[in-house]
Amino acid sequence: MTRILIVGLGGVGGYYGGMLARKYTDSKEVEIYFLARGAHLEKVKENGLTIIAENETFVVHPKLATDNATEIGIVDIAIITPKSYDLTTTIEQIKPCIGTETVILPLLNGVDISDRIRKMLPNTEVWDGCVYIVGRLKEPGVVQSSGGVHDLFFGNDKSESIKLQQLEKIMLNAGIKANYSRNIRMIIWRKFIFISTSATLTSYFNVGFRDLLTDNDRKETTLKLINEVVQLAQAEGVVFENDIIETTTKHLERLPFGTTSSMHSDFTNGRRTELETLTGIVIELGKKLGIETPEYEKVYNALKDLTILALKQ
Repeated sequence: MTRILIVGLGGVGGYYGGMLARKYTDSKEVEIYFLARGAHLEKVKENGLTIIAENETFVVHPKLATDNATEIGIVDIAIITPKSYDLTTTIEQIKPCIGTETVILPLLNGVDISDRIRKMLPNTEVWDGCVYIVGRLKEPGVVQSSGGVHDLFFGNDKSESIKLQQLEKIMLNAGIKANYSRNIRMIIWRKFIFISTSATLTSYFNVGFRDLLTDNDRKETTLKLINEVVQLAQAEGVVFENDIIETTTKHLERLPFGTTSSMHSDFTNGRRTELETLTGIVIELGKKLGIETPEYEKVYNALKDLTILALKQ
């Protein structure tokens, strides 16, 4: 029996957890658990989790949905999906679920997430992962995915194991576009280049993804930010398989008009944002590596001022 815990049921955890729970509801080989909180959890416990995808809507029921990790017990794999600013709190919360053989797979935005977890849990196996998905918590008990992009990548550059292949099979059987990669570090950086520049600039310009390329000024700024963060990746020894600038702009172009980043949504709605882990970290890494990031600094300072202003209101 493989016991899988999904931590957080927002756009990422809700969609992938929902796909897994639908497939393995009555399985004798795989059990799916949800760790969530608040009104969202209560609705899931009452009525199940509703997933609204592009071509279908369905309701799922996990083995157990709870806000108390001790009720779940030790799991084989913990897939964690909170916002990066909640990482430390999340790791503390799931400690009752972590045994000597437990593997943690984070699906958070950032290039240093797994290393941060390894420092907190030095005796636990931690993989690397990232997703390309446009998803959100529509209302308590309901998660919506749009845009038709659901790619999930994971791996472990430090070692290979049969567990990696087993998880890929479990996910593929559930209809998830899962990809076990032996070069996950490059994929993490490729995702970070996209999410850092797009989240930063959709928030800065107050527009959707594709609008970053429909105006000359916005497009010029977008290309400048991409170039700055690509320099950091190259300084870290990352080699991309394709032209990363072209790949990033093409990914922006294939997203539907009107869709935007979660950070932009958080700014718009006055919520806490991932400004430090998606934007500020680029400046921090630049200083560490001796690479100037003037365009990032300009945009970061403007967004920082916006955050301070929002807190005062």
